[in-house]
Amino acid sequence: MNTSRPNVILIVADDMGYGDFGCFGDGSVRTPNLDRLVAEGACFRQHYSASPICAPARAALLTGRYPHRTGAVTQHEIHGLDRIALREVTVADAFHEAGYRTSLVGKWHNGTFDRRFEPNARGFDEFTGFCGGWSDYYRYHLRRNDTVEPSDGRYLTDLLTQEATEFIRRNTRRPFFLNVPYSAPHSPFQARDKWIAPHRERGLSRILATTYAMIERMDTGIGRILETLDDEGLAESTIVAFTSDNGPAFFNPPYMLEEGEPTFNERYNAGLRGSKGWIYEGGIRVPMVLRWNGTVPAGRLLNDLAHFTDWTPTLLSLAGVSRPPGPVLDGQDLSPLLLGEPFRVEPRRFWQWNYYWPDVGTNAAVRDGDWKLVRPLIRGTRFFREELCVSDEDWRRTAAFIEADMRHKENPLSVRSVLPVPRLRPKRPEPPELYDLGQDPGEQHDLAAEHPDRVRRMLGQLEEWFEAVEADRGSIDWSENG
Repeated sequence: MNTSRPNVILIVADDMGYGDFGCFGDGSVRTPNLDRLVAEGACFRQHYSASPICAPARAALLTGRYPHRTGAVTQHEIHGLDRIALREVTVADAFHEAGYRTSLVGKWHNGTFDRRFEPNARGFDEFTGFCGGWSDYYRYHLRRNDTVEPSDGRYLTDLLTQEATEFIRRNTRRPFFLNVPYSAPHSPFQARDKWIAPHRERGLSRILATTYAMIERMDTGIGRILETLDDEGLAESTIVAFTSDNGPAFFNPPYMLEEGEPTFNERYNAGLRGSKGWIYEGGIRVPMVLRWNGTVPAGRLLNDLAHFTDWTPTLLSLAGVSRPPGPVLDGQDLSPLLLGEPFRVEPRRFWQWNYYWPDVGTNAAVRDGDWKLVRPLIRGTRFFREELCVSDEDWRRTAAFIEADMRHKENPLSVRSVLPVPRLRPKRPEPPELYDLGQDPGEQHDLAAEHPDRVRRMLGQLEEWFEAVEADRGSIDWSENG
């Protein structure tokens, strides 16, 4: 094992599904550099995001704790619901305290309208990117620490790649932690015509062809990062990890569609049910690949259960870095698995997500071994819809959210207020569902009626977990936190 402290690069895609890897796909998309990482490292195939939506997932990845505990329960930055509470310790905090140079290049989405919640205040020495949930790929405004720069016309993915490689070259003589959360392939669906054309020639819709082009351009950028490590002689002293924040987004905004294109554009997702926003496998199951040449044995596909909360303790352990004092971790150190040592993984994991306020009765799940219990999403509670707005005040708040979000994309420093959270009318939960993922990874056969005792037991586990994480969230002093 390497004796010196390794560099760490954590790359995160946005809305990239299991089937969007070339090596796990149906041939529609080519990702030679990600495929290279899989071949040269270890890949967890039963690896889960902590949430089917971006901000909560990222909070768990950065802290090693379930997102509810951190305060980041949904993506609505205007309402402050994407923020990581100031009491939390991030993985960047730990590397910074250990003397690493730390940088975030790309999307943050864990605190937007108060500098105390932005990357420079959460352990990152350098920040180049954007704080909100999405950005145009050409007409962006780029944050560089405390300044804002307008777009120079470069494609955003290419710019982020260049920023990442330049950071590596500036820090060849000291250990570094580099987080590269690309915005691809999140909407808006934009790419150069020459990248899109090969997919259009195969008869794909414009949005699907553009999505694959965006993924392939990101893969090209990952290749440049790997080449930079080779050029600087850092390949064996650098841990490189890659994952996605959640599954693919199948819903296409109507204003982005060409005439005749479908509203739902279901690209290949390796037979997994669901997509971004859903706690079925297609929304939360995303591979994690980790390469450390000469230390982590190469070419292994691991079927052990892994989760976003595991990566803070695992990366710190591999690097020999201690975590500063802070709230108790939910994740486990998976380094023994990566190093080929005996290790038993705790089989039980939990999920819950819905708009605005957490509710264990909707879009929640627990996995215990091969068994997964699902509380399905209550119908009509996912998107902004008329049935969700039960008063004029709800309509005003929703309109204010959309307006402020759009203004923020034009000027990242223009919006300061945090809007009140609309309290929407609760609805009756759907019946629970039960799946044996060992036999039915596509979640096609609901076994709840055949195993009522297991359903009751797992419902109790889910409710006990939810009560605990919500109590932790309820103890956050948000008046102190901003």
